[in-house]
Amino acid sequence: MAADFLMHEKIWFDKFKYDDAEKRYYEQMNGPVASPSCQQENGASTILRDIARARENIQKSLAGSASTTSSAGPGGDQNELVTRIANLEVENQNLHSVVADLQLAISKLETRLNTLEKSSTSHHPSATPPTQHVTPMKKVESPAAPPKKVELPSAPPAKKVGPSEADDEDEDDDIDLFGSGDEEEDQEAAKVREERLRQYAEKKSKKPGLIAKSSILLDVKPWDDETDMAKMEECVRSVQMDGLVWGASKLVPVGYGIKKLQIQCVVEDDKIGTDILEEEITKFEDYVQSVDIAAFNKI
Repeated sequence: MAADFLMHEKIWFDKFKYDDAEKRYYEQMNGPVASPSCQQENGASTILRDIARARENIQKSLAGSASTTSSAGPGGDQNELVTRIANLEVENQNLHSVVADLQLAISKLETRLNTLEKSSTSHHPSATPPTQHVTPMKKVESPAAPPKKVELPSAPPAKKVGPSEADDEDEDDDIDLFGSGDEEEDQEAAKVREERLRQYAEKKSKKPGLIAKSSILLDVKPWDDETDMAKMEECVRSVQMDGLVWGASKLVPVGYGIKKLQIQCVVEDDKIGTDILEEEITKFEDYVQSVDIAAFNKI
C-alpha cells in the first residue's frame, strides 16, 4: 500500500531547479550579494536539493520493488514459504529425536555411575588400624638390691642312648642308600657319572642353535605385456643360494595388460640379505625390469 501511495504521489521534485533559476535571475539583475542571509539560503537550498534527490531515489526503489513483487506473484511466495516451513518441521523433529536419545543415554550413564559408586563403597576394605608403638618400660631397681645376673639357657642334657637305640643306629649305618658303601663302588659310580656328563655335554654342543629366518614377498615387474611370465618365474626360481627357499607365486595385474610376479621366499638372516637377492634377480635383464619388497616378516 505504501509503495502504491508513493508511486501516485505528486511532489514538486524539481523545485530546486526553479529556485536556482530564480536566484541566477536576481543575481544578474542586482549582482551577487555576499551576506549571511544569502549563505543561509544557499545552505538551505543544498539541503532541500539533497532531500529532493533522496525522495526521488526512494520513489524509484519502491517502484522497482513493487514491479518485482507484482511479477513474482503471490503463488510463488506461498509455495516457497510452504516448502521452508516443511523443511523446518522435519529438522525440528530430527532435533527432538536426537535430544531424546541424548537424554536417555545420560540417564543410563547416571544409573551406571550410581550403581558403581554403591558397589565400590560396599566392597571397599576397611582401613587397617594404625599400629601402636609400645615403648619398653624401664625397671626401677632399688639401690639396696643387688644386680641380677642374666642366666643363658643351658644346652639340653644329652640323651642317654639305650641298648635298643644303639642297635637301631648300627642297622642304619649298615644300610647304604646311595650305593657308596665301598670305595670301589664309589669309584665306579664316579666314572659312570663323569661318562654321562661328558655325553650330555657332547649332545648339547652338537644341538643346533636358533636360526633367525625371514619371510619375504617380492614383486618382480616385467618390461611390458609381451614378456613371457612363465620364463621370468623360471629365471627367478633358478636363483639358488644357501639359506634360500622359494615358496608360492602368483601373477597380479598392474594395468594396461601388464602383470607382475609375486613370489614368496624364506631366507636365513645370517646368510642372505635382501640386496643380494635383488641383485641376483635383476641379472635377468631380458625379463626383469625391477624388484620390490612387498612384505618382510620375521619368523
